[in-house]
Amino acid sequence: MTTPLRVLVHGGGIGGLTAAVALARRGHTVEVAELRDELDALGVGIIQPSNALHVMREIGLLDACVTAGFAWDVLTICDPVGATLATIPQPRMDGAPACNGIPRPALAEVLGDATAAAGVRIRFGTTISELSDDGSGVEVTLSDGSSARWDLVVGFDGIGSPLRTRLHGDRFSPEYTGFANWRVTVPRLPEVRGVVMSTGNQSAKALLTPITDELMYLGAVFAEEPGFRPDPERAHEQLAERLAAFGGPVAEALSHVKDPDAVVYSRISQVTVEEPWHVGRVVLAGDAAHASTPHLAQGAAMAVEDALVLARSLDAEEDVAAALAAWEARRRPRAMFVQNLSRAILKEEMGVATTPEEDELLKTGIPGAAHVLVKPY
Repeated sequence: MTTPLRVLVHGGGIGGLTAAVALARRGHTVEVAELRDELDALGVGIIQPSNALHVMREIGLLDACVTAGFAWDVLTICDPVGATLATIPQPRMDGAPACNGIPRPALAEVLGDATAAAGVRIRFGTTISELSDDGSGVEVTLSDGSSARWDLVVGFDGIGSPLRTRLHGDRFSPEYTGFANWRVTVPRLPEVRGVVMSTGNQSAKALLTPITDELMYLGAVFAEEPGFRPDPERAHEQLAERLAAFGGPVAEALSHVKDPDAVVYSRISQVTVEEPWHVGRVVLAGDAAHASTPHLAQGAAMAVEDALVLARSLDAEEDVAAALAAWEARRRPRAMFVQNLSRAILKEEMGVATTPEEDELLKTGIPGAAHVLVKPY
C-alpha cells in the first residue's frame, strides 16, 4: 500500500505503542487514545523473550530495552528448597538476545519516548465514545468530544477491551481459569542471573525473574476462588503463607517483602475471539483478541508481533481489507498455539485434568515451544 493511512490506535499499552511506532515510522499518521492520564505501567516486571526482542530490534528499541533491563539466556529449574534440577539454555531469534527482564514502567518509558519521537500524539484520558464504519473510513468520536475520520482503527485495549465489547457484545468476555498470579519486586539475589523456577507439588510454582542489576520479581501461581482478593493489610503475609513450603532463594526473596501494598495480585484469565479479529476497518489485536495465561511468557510478545506484522501487512497489500485478512491469516495460528499450550501447561502444573488435544500439545513442552517461537512470525 503506497498511500499513507490515518490510523487510530485504541490503547497505549505495550502492543498499542509498538504499533504506533511501527506505523508512524512507515509514514502513516497515527494517534493513540489512552484511557489513563499517563503511561504509568502497572505491575512489576515483564519477560521479553527472543521473539519480542526481535520486534524491538526491528523498530529500533532493542538497545534501550536491554539497557533498562537485565538480559539472560538460561532458565534454571529448582526443587522447593532451591536445589538445581536442570538448566535450560534459551534459544535466540535471528541473533536477538535470548531473553530480557525489564520493569514495566521502564518499558513504558522506552516505548513512550519512541512514540513521541515518531511524531505520534497520545490523547490521554480518552476512549472511544462513538464509532461508525462506512466501508471507506471510520468516523470516531472520543470521550473528550473530539471527532475525526480514520482509515483504520486498531484495538490494543487489553483483556477487558471496550472495543471488543463494542464489536461483539459479551460473547468473548475474559474466562477466569481458576488461578491467580501474585508478584512482588524485591532486591535481586546475586545467583539469580536468569529466571529461576521452583516447583513444589502440583499446587504451587514460584519464579524469580531479574529485571535490572538491582531488582528481580517474585511471581507465584495458586488456585484462588473467583471472589478472592488479598487483604490490603496483610497481602504480603498471605503470599508468604502460600509459599511456606519453599526454601532457598524463594524464601530469601520473601524475607524482603514487608509491605502489603507492594504485592500485585491478578487473576489469570484468557480471551479467545472466535470470529474474525477485524470487522470492516476496525481490528482487535493483542490481549483484546487472544489473551493467554502467562505460562510461556508470551502475552506481550504476541502483542508486539501483532503490531509489527500489521504494519508489514499494510506495506505489502493493495488495500486495508486485504492487509487485515493477510495479517489475521498469519497471526491467528501462532497466537492460538501460544494460548492453547500455555493453558495446557497451567493445567498440568496445577494438577488439573487435560484434554487429549492438550496432552498432544504438552509433548512440545516449554523448551520446544521456545524453539518454535524463535521461527519467523
